[in-house]
Amino acid sequence: MTGHIDPTKDVFAAFRENDRPGPIHMLNLVRLHAQAKYPDGRKATGAEAYASYGRESGPVFTRLGGRIVWQGKFELMLIGPSSERWDHCFIAEYPSVAAFVEMIRDPAYREAVKHRQAAVEDSRLIRTAPMQVGKTFGEIPE
Repeated sequence: MTGHIDPTKDVFAAFRENDRPGPIHMLNLVRLHAQAKYPDGRKATGAEAYASYGRESGPVFTRLGGRIVWQGKFELMLIGPSSERWDHCFIAEYPSVAAFVEMIRDPAYREAVKHRQAAVEDSRLIRTAPMQVGKTFGEIPE
């Protein structure tokens, strides 16, 4: 089974078309390969390759106004497939859809993302709209 690594063209087009004003939050769940799978055969662990991705893409992310707003360490799948585990769990904030799209198109980012593609076995990238925090589980502030 192949993991989810990159968005499809159709989903990315829908992402761009839903260009509402304001920031977006991207929930990232990332599972790494034990050994990175570089097309050129170079050797690195998945963790080393993902760290390279972070180092090389970080300046682009920061320049475009991105920031990490939450990060946590996966411990246990309480509800969901017990086979799922995640090596990195975080929420990245971008000032706008346009900033995210600009990052994806940036030449330095496009070079850095090769490390992510080699490192990642499976991932989830979920776009959300930031909201105020409610007082209870069912409360959704307006």
